[in-house]
Amino acid sequence: MRPSAAQPSAPQLRIRHLLPAAAAALLSACTTLPPPTADTSATPRRSAPQNSYFTLEDQSQSREMVIFALGLLDVGYRFGGRNPEAGLDCSGMVSYIVEQVSGQRLPHNAAQIAERTRPIGVADLQPGDLVFFNTQNRRHSHMGVYMGDGRFIHAPSSRGRIRIERLDNPYFAQRIDGARSLLASN
Repeated sequence: MRPSAAQPSAPQLRIRHLLPAAAAALLSACTTLPPPTADTSATPRRSAPQNSYFTLEDQSQSREMVIFALGLLDVGYRFGGRNPEAGLDCSGMVSYIVEQVSGQRLPHNAAQIAERTRPIGVADLQPGDLVFFNTQNRRHSHMGVYMGDGRFIHAPSSRGRIRIERLDNPYFAQRIDGARSLLASN
């Protein structure tokens, strides 16, 4: 006669019966998609995928931005200004130029424009790229359009007019805090 194996206890039997069912439930949960839910919120989503930057259609539009910006030289500054007739502030100038060149709109806020455009190194700046400065103790509080040769075009202040400055100007050199491209890649 063979020796008898120890019989499992009642709790062990229950666990043995429940394990296959629990495993099946877990596996099906990993492969089943939840039913779609309707978005009932009236507020549109503001966050874009991380690599979804604002871009111009082609490099020629980047060069057109510089030409358009040069045409705005000597236009008066106006806080909140979005058109040359009334005056422009720095982000108003950039968003106006982009809209005229491409038909696309950027926000009228330097920090929001920086957030929506592709970061590049200052050493990689090409004509038509954007330069950002910390002029009010906060990142990206001022901006301009890079025109090449270490120069940029911007709307400087409430007492100024749109003009060309150098990046190595002592005031701007110590305040530069970013560069962005409107092209998918430089």
